[in-house]
Amino acid sequence: MNHKIAQFSYRYGALIFIGLVLLFFSIYNQHFFTYNNISDILRSISIVTFVAIGITISLTVDGFDLSAGSTVSLTTVVVAAMMVWHQMPLVLVLIVPLIIGALVGLLNSFLIVKIRIPDLLATLAVMYIVSGIHRTYTKGYSIYNNMQFQDGTKAPGVMLDSFLWIGQGKLLGVPFPVILMLVAVIGMHLFFKYTRGGRQMIMTGSNEEAARLSGLRVNRVRTLAYVASGIFAAVGGILFAARVGSGQIDAGSSMQMDALAAVFVGYSVFGAGRPNVIGTFFGAVLMGVLVNGMTMLHVQYYTTDIIKGAVLVLALAVTFVHRKRQKV
Repeated sequence: MNHKIAQFSYRYGALIFIGLVLLFFSIYNQHFFTYNNISDILRSISIVTFVAIGITISLTVDGFDLSAGSTVSLTTVVVAAMMVWHQMPLVLVLIVPLIIGALVGLLNSFLIVKIRIPDLLATLAVMYIVSGIHRTYTKGYSIYNNMQFQDGTKAPGVMLDSFLWIGQGKLLGVPFPVILMLVAVIGMHLFFKYTRGGRQMIMTGSNEEAARLSGLRVNRVRTLAYVASGIFAAVGGILFAARVGSGQIDAGSSMQMDALAAVFVGYSVFGAGRPNVIGTFFGAVLMGVLVNGMTMLHVQYYTTDIIKGAVLVLALAVTFVHRKRQKV
């Protein structure tokens, strides 16, 4: 009986906790559980979710990507500069950041796969490199419409309305970033569950040596995982610029931690015990609900990190205690 209760709590505990948090905030604030507020929560987590999906992919192949946040920062300012400084067309504004994200992923994979630097150290180094590049490129300034340069001249361009719609517009009453997020979550879930490439990534992460002996090109699989992580981070950068309407330096610094929290909370969703896209999505939802609810309750913003950290500790404790019991 106790074993069944433990199994049930392990599989569904995270979802029950999310339900209880929703119930708590709904009782204390009548405006919490409304369509507008729920859509605002989903819109707010859409960017973090894209970053978190990329990190989930890197963790699936037993890697780790600390450079995702700095990739968001770089692509955000590049997107803004292309429109405000150089007045480039929308097609290039969308394609170039994705290429940048892929290049960051290739740099990560080169250091990890070819030079054999551990994932954590390699991506930490790339994080500093990319962060330095985006600050050097902007000279430490955020980029906004008709901004004034140090020589007194003004930038010739503005953020395109068609671009801003990507982050601020709605399709059939649903915020467009939310639609993109749901498509990405469902698409990547199906990729890992039903495609050969997804299964190869899972096999590589579960046992790289066994995967290699079975004929998998594990180096190629890991390279593709890091490229995908970089591209998803770039999408996050595009959405961030479209949402705020400017290129904010260090936009992705806090996003990295929120994305990691969402990924690791996701370990406990449905008792997965490993990185998974559905769990990552629910982890992001939980973090978004907590931030939104505590804001409505007028909790000081600096207290929010304590709550998020406590939730992360709880989720990880449940996951690893259960793992330990399974091994006994």
